Amino acid sequence: MIRKVALSSCVVGGLIFVVYLIALYFELSADLDKVRHYSPKVATQIYDRKNRLIANVFDTEFRFYAKFDEIPPRMIEALLAIEDTLFFEHGGINYDGIIRAMLKNIRTGRLGEGGSTLTQQVVKNIILTRERTISRKIKEALLTVQVEEIISKEQILEIYLNEVFLGHGYYGVKTAALGYFKKTLNQLSLKEIAILVGLPQSPSTYDPTKNLDLALTRANDIIRRMYDLGWISKEYRDSSLAEKPTVYHQTLTQNVAPYVTDYALRQLSSIKDIKTGGYTIKLHIDLDYQEVAQKALKNGYTALQARQLKLLQAQRPKGAEPAILPSEDDLTANDTLNGAVVITDNKTGKILALVGGVNHEKSPYNRAVDAYRQMGSSIKPFIYQIAFDRGYSTATQVPDAARSFDEWNPRNSGGKFQGMVTLQDALIHSRNLATINVATLVGFSNIYNGLLNFGFSGFSADMTIAIGSLNATPIMVAKEYSIFSNYGVRNEPVLIDSVIDPQGNVFSYETQSEVIISPEQSFLTTSVLREVVRAGTGRRAAVSGIETAGKTGTTNNNVDFWFCGYTPDVQAIIWFGRDDNSPIGRYESASAVAAPVFAEIVAGAVRIDPSLRRIFPRPEAVRSKTIDKNTFFYTRTSPLPNISNIVTEQNLY
Repeated sequence: MIRKVALSSCVVGGLIFVVYLIALYFELSADLDKVRHYSPKVATQIYDRKNRLIANVFDTEFRFYAKFDEIPPRMIEALLAIEDTLFFEHGGINYDGIIRAMLKNIRTGRLGEGGSTLTQQVVKNIILTRERTISRKIKEALLTVQVEEIISKEQILEIYLNEVFLGHGYYGVKTAALGYFKKTLNQLSLKEIAILVGLPQSPSTYDPTKNLDLALTRANDIIRRMYDLGWISKEYRDSSLAEKPTVYHQTLTQNVAPYVTDYALRQLSSIKDIKTGGYTIKLHIDLDYQEVAQKALKNGYTALQARQLKLLQAQRPKGAEPAILPSEDDLTANDTLNGAVVITDNKTGKILALVGGVNHEKSPYNRAVDAYRQMGSSIKPFIYQIAFDRGYSTATQVPDAARSFDEWNPRNSGGKFQGMVTLQDALIHSRNLATINVATLVGFSNIYNGLLNFGFSGFSADMTIAIGSLNATPIMVAKEYSIFSNYGVRNEPVLIDSVIDPQGNVFSYETQSEVIISPEQSFLTTSVLREVVRAGTGRRAAVSGIETAGKTGTTNNNVDFWFCGYTPDVQAIIWFGRDDNSPIGRYESASAVAAPVFAEIVAGAVRIDPSLRRIFPRPEAVRSKTIDKNTFFYTRTSPLPNISNIVTEQNLY
């Protein structure tokens, strides 16, 4: 009786278990979509205009996807040799193999094949957690059988080799091959392949960047295993065992232009999976120009800091110990001084280089696109352009004399007056009072509306705008200065050339341009800005063998320093300032700080591209005349003055 009851209980229990398995089998079917429609996170790559890598971008997993056809047959063999020799023969679970592997490993004391099949490992990695419970083991077995039914063996291998973590932040063999060896999959040697397929067992233990000897030992075991299976010859085994590959310890992002990368991702933020969708982003950035810009900005920063340190030393009280002075490291440790550079192509507005600060690691704040700072005297070319476009010429004279506006009493740098000066001379030497008188001559409403027409906005409706009270970011200034560098056509600075999705679809980004003034009118201002560099406040921006034009900009109390300049083909905007808006230094100026950075950039540009034009072409409608040893350019709109229309101080008041 007891036996019958026990037997009945077993039967009932067995039936219940079978029903449970059947129910569980169908319940787990929904999870199979994770394998059937496997879509892992794939890193995005950013390239410059010469197809050089700028950065790898990813979210939580750094992975490049490899299709099965990209995977070398030797890698499949090495993987099966160590993980699942009978992979193509079993139906997902190799029970005999599990027992045989355990016994063989114990008997030989050498590394042999593992217990779990590759299909089981795919199920663990994609669908299940790694908890060690009977329930999970049952689910694993049921899912493994189903996976083998819905996808091919080749697809299972493809998923495994792309999903597997291989240490050092690398997911998938394609990523690890590039990361550890700087090679594509088809360039790998057998020894390098063996290192990679040996990593999943313990990525940290066998990480070749940290434990190369252990990684080589495991790789050698895999190679010997392949020989034992008859998959490679003795000669191939011996040569592979003797090889010692070069292993690279690289950063994951390989980001050589972090401010550029940040800005590109910001512009593409509408693409929700931009960091995980495996896109290829092509930029107009030229890494040669980028390197020059980064170096020039750093050199300008270092030179300025050195002068500040020297000034502190000179101010040291007599008899004071040198130890009380801060070192250069101390001086810069908590310093808010920084800078930015934007380099663009004159004709297209394409951004060739963008640097948002001296050190991205210390401060990722992108001053090139986010820092709204007063333009100072760098606004003056626009004031004079408005005057030229309303009929005044480079030779028109205005008084460089004191003016007063309620509580505002502007003055020239140095406090001196020059009397009557030409508009050309006033801009060359950046005379504040003469510029204010130009604005008065033209009419404030015309100045105000003219700046709006140029594209400026958000500035106050008072005369301070004539000498630079309005705020702008370096990239905004780059846009506006293109009116001069591009002969009257304003270009929107454009960073992104195209985005290519994983399916190969290309999404291009067009440049945007707008005609603002005529080429001949624009050239009038260029002719004067060329003299600013030759004989005015921008002399330190001069570069031998190539014409440059530009304008310095220094704001009240030396808070902001600008140099905005260009060659016939390339434009560069340089800015220096402190993030807290405190003065840079009493004895500094834009001429001393920003102009030399421009010169270094232009010299670098000529080295990079010797074909750059050296002389500004003069539009046919522009004429010139020498008066008192000074050359003045003029147009039909801006004719040279005669005696009767020379402006006198009396005309202005």
